[in-house]
Amino acid sequence: MTAARLDIAVSLSRPSFSLVVQETLHCEGITAIIGPNGSGKTTLLRILAGLEQGASGRVSFENEYWQLGKHRVPPHKRGVGYVFQEGRLFPHLTVEGNLKFARPRPDGPRFAFDEIVRALKLEGLLARRPATLSGGEQQRVAIGRALLRAPRLLLMDEPVSALDTASKREILPYIEALPQTFGVPVLYVTHDLDEAARVAREVWALADGRTAARGDAAEVLERIDLWPPAAGAEAGAVLRATVLEREHGMATLGLGEQTLRIPFAAGDPRTTVRLRVHARDVAIATRRPEGLSIRNVLAAEILRIDEADEVHVEVLLAVDDQRLRASITREALAELGLEPGRRVFALVKSVALEGL
Repeated sequence: MTAARLDIAVSLSRPSFSLVVQETLHCEGITAIIGPNGSGKTTLLRILAGLEQGASGRVSFENEYWQLGKHRVPPHKRGVGYVFQEGRLFPHLTVEGNLKFARPRPDGPRFAFDEIVRALKLEGLLARRPATLSGGEQQRVAIGRALLRAPRLLLMDEPVSALDTASKREILPYIEALPQTFGVPVLYVTHDLDEAARVAREVWALADGRTAARGDAAEVLERIDLWPPAAGAEAGAVLRATVLEREHGMATLGLGEQTLRIPFAAGDPRTTVRLRVHARDVAIATRRPEGLSIRNVLAAEILRIDEADEVHVEVLLAVDDQRLRASITREALAELGLEPGRRVFALVKSVALEGL
């Protein structure tokens, strides 16, 4: 799909919060907008959708102005699809009725009803009412309804945050496939860094209503300065791997010249997956260990050692051409004599990768 240009230069002020954003995005695939609660993620999405009357500034999509000064294009004329945290389906209508309630834009990319139903596997749900659906099923219907509006840009506001783990696993592959299947770029709001690593190639981090970072998902998510403990996030890194085989509930992933064994892989053989590994789930050894229950031992090189707190440091490792983080104590750092440039082994718990 061709990248779509989105220009944003907006501000919004409230008694206890202000948002000031000036960015140009080339939207292609899924861009995750992340940050702690109160950072302005949902407010930004509402501005783009035309739902925030108090915002001022400029918003244009593909050189078409959605907002310029006091002039605002109404939400229904922007060509935007919006998926909320809750499905917001009409309870008195069937699934088919909810889907057909959508009114497509005449100049948008039209998708056939049957095409969307098949892609989201809604065939067996069409006659049912929302109250009889699981949370994941409701969100699939909500996504289908948004697509039937023929959007040029799809906005998703924490669409899986209210779901349990099983439902998240069920729906995330559908979300990942949206840009490729329908050619629609997605802005995806989430506070979950693991989720962002799973679905997005680019990450836009907000803090206190300002841009804290924007760029490749792996590069942004490995920055420990963006995730203070008070924000409830954990340091970690994103690995890209190829599914080599799946058998007996385990998967073998190719990571450059090395491999990983994990209990779950979100993809069929030969597909590429992204895995976020928490720094707390990585240990370091100076010699290759033997007789361990930990399945994954990766040859690595120490690139950098960062301050974390009074007890811990964060060690940035190179694993082939990718990055991994390990959180270890200062005591262990001193005893092992670790320093940049030293060759070591990274021990990764399989359970740390499960579910992505």
